[in-house]
Amino acid sequence: MSDISFQLAGGPVPKSSIPIHVVVSDEREALLVKLGPVAQAYAVALGAGPSDTLVLPGAKGEITAIVVSQARDEDPFGQLALGAVARTLPTGIYHLATKPHAPILAALGWAMGAYQFNLYRKFKGGRPVLIVPDADVLSETKRLVRGVFLARNLINTPANDMGPAEIEAAAHDLATAHGASFTSIVGDELLEQGFPLIHAVGRASPRAPRLIDMVWGPADAPRVTLVGKGVAFDTGGLDLKPSSSMLLMKKDMGGAANVLGLASMLMDAGAPVRLRVLIPAVENAVSGSAFRPGDVLQSRAGFSVEIGNTDAEGRLVLADALTLADEEVPDLLIDMATLTGAARVALGPDLPPFYTDDAGFAATFDACAKAQADPAWRLPLWQPYEAWVDGITGELDNAPGKPFAGSITAALFLGRFVKAAKTWVHFDVYGWAPEKRPHGPKGGEAQCIRALDALIRKRFA
Repeated sequence: MSDISFQLAGGPVPKSSIPIHVVVSDEREALLVKLGPVAQAYAVALGAGPSDTLVLPGAKGEITAIVVSQARDEDPFGQLALGAVARTLPTGIYHLATKPHAPILAALGWAMGAYQFNLYRKFKGGRPVLIVPDADVLSETKRLVRGVFLARNLINTPANDMGPAEIEAAAHDLATAHGASFTSIVGDELLEQGFPLIHAVGRASPRAPRLIDMVWGPADAPRVTLVGKGVAFDTGGLDLKPSSSMLLMKKDMGGAANVLGLASMLMDAGAPVRLRVLIPAVENAVSGSAFRPGDVLQSRAGFSVEIGNTDAEGRLVLADALTLADEEVPDLLIDMATLTGAARVALGPDLPPFYTDDAGFAATFDACAKAQADPAWRLPLWQPYEAWVDGITGELDNAPGKPFAGSITAALFLGRFVKAAKTWVHFDVYGWAPEKRPHGPKGGEAQCIRALDALIRKRFA
């Protein structure tokens, strides 16, 4: 799997290092004037537009400088633009000759853009290395990249090698690395300890369902709990998905991957919180023991849940995990889940919706998201739709038969299981990039966790 050892380096800039100039597009002409008439003539000869990257040659054909244009604030990912050149430049040593507006984001974009998932294939050739002389910038960038790459690697790993047990192993490795306590409730123990919905969703698979529980930090610190949907693969259950909809279902544990990436960032930073991570890890499979449409299941919270659709399984496993999280009254409770296609129809793959009644949290998150180039969009917990999640045979219905507001009703369903937490926030992430962008290739993606890292450390500083 990809790491960051070959993408970023510290220390002084070698004389042989190639300079990279990062400028906003409307300032590029002024930079070319400074670089001299040859640079200007070369840009004209290429017919390069204001947003094109320029690789400027010397008299012997060597690269003498690189000019990268980035958009102004209207592009939420603009400050990560360096990633596009990081995966196209030849092997060599590079440095930033002009200080970017956000040095950490520039270095972060470089590392994220150069990411390669190499568990099953080898990539030929070397890779360019960016020298980051500022030790604080380098350290902070690496801390963030470790969390991003952890999430991407977990999502990109196919379900044959990333089942419930492997999700548990990844969480256990992270806990061990940071001295966190770790427990896991597996198989029929879920019934004995009061997690019937997690058990019901995972019982059809030969790979046992489990609830992963990791705790880190001082007991008397503010309590932050992260809950991540860990559906290792989702067939849809007896409400079987069509094959085209099943192709990306290895990413249905994207919520778990993202909370583990966020936990890595927070623990690396020594955040002043008592951090708890809960992951219901299951495979929604088809067998004679699968739960059925029309079944009425009990939940840890005491609500009976009518199964309107077995393909709405994520909110079921989250419900039991959220109930457990809520029992200790956390100061901040965040859940992340690849929960609904409706969220993608509404906002597309790059802009996850989030839901909360805490306006202060929402405002702070928006500021952090902009500063970290890690966007999301607040959607309402629209109370008139509350009745839509009421059941007929059971108290709740996991899949209301309405063709509208699917992401909102899923959030409202989850909200029924959160009563005591001081602030609760639900993120309906996609966890996937359907095409390459400057800051990353097609594949698994970490979403919102850099913004949440900044928010949590700011909120509890």
